[in-house]
Amino acid sequence: MLDSKVLERITARRAELDDLKAQLTKQLAAVRSERDELSEAERVLERVSEEIAGERASVSPAPGHVAGRTVMLVPHRGPEIQEAMLPPDYQRILSIVRQAGGPVTARQVGETLGVAVSVKSKLEPLRGKLIRLTDRSWLRKQPDGRFTTRL
Repeated sequence: MLDSKVLERITARRAELDDLKAQLTKQLAAVRSERDELSEAERVLERVSEEIAGERASVSPAPGHVAGRTVMLVPHRGPEIQEAMLPPDYQRILSIVRQAGGPVTARQVGETLGVAVSVKSKLEPLRGKLIRLTDRSWLRKQPDGRFTTRL
């Protein structure tokens, strides 16, 4: 006949394992639930991303209104946004920077455009356009203040 202490230890161990099984079953259920939620979140993200990409592709620069004045909005550069979607002034600026073959200053761009670069009030709006193109990822501004095209 089996020793009663051995039987007690076997029974105790079986109880421990049953408790562990119950805990692991709960954890497995929680993991499965979270994985299902993540799968659903992925599907929603893909659908929303596709919708946003479709909306961006159909967007072209349109005049906006700021302080009662009509202004042209400059779109951010992206795979679905073509350079031809930029306003003509900005297209000319990009062309000048590209043709320069290296970094250029606002003054150099202004000279090519025929802007009176010695007059600060004429040069600063051009610098603003260069910075706007930089902010929208069409150009890159170097630490020395010169502008160059993005690769």
